[in-house]
Amino acid sequence: MTVAAPQYRSTIPAPTPRPGTHDSAEEAGWLELTQAVREAGQYATPAEAEAVTRTVLSCLGTHVTGDERVALAQALPPEAGSVIASQIPVAYPLPAREFVELVASRIEGSTPATARWDVSSVLGVLADQLDEPLTTRVLAQLPYGYALLFGRADLAPPMPSTTPAA
Repeated sequence: MTVAAPQYRSTIPAPTPRPGTHDSAEEAGWLELTQAVREAGQYATPAEAEAVTRTVLSCLGTHVTGDERVALAQALPPEAGSVIASQIPVAYPLPAREFVELVASRIEGSTPATARWDVSSVLGVLADQLDEPLTTRVLAQLPYGYALLFGRADLAPPMPSTTPAA
């Protein structure tokens, strides 16, 4: 009978992140975004601005698809981009009014009026930070009414009604 010599296992410690590297730059981008939202929305605390930003971005992430979704996620700070990219897209994006109601349902104590403020605060900051062609491409994917939420004039006419004109 042969006995094998015991094999010793050594553990290799995981590398520790160095201060001042990529992680702090990523965090700085997220902090700049939420600070801009805080100023735009006049939120009392950074935590409130961050919560609103996460909620609106997660709802938006379900509505933007394809190349625009990828470009949007890449154009934002990494943490914001991951909030967008981690959402499962819906088959059909909600109309703007229903999108605002969805956000209202996800923020405790929110009403459609306060949710409209929240959505406009976040999406207005995004429109300022994204380049114009990307914002236009994102809006082209969304139903009528979203341009106003992004702080843009909505010059496209609404869908014609099915009621015959008198």
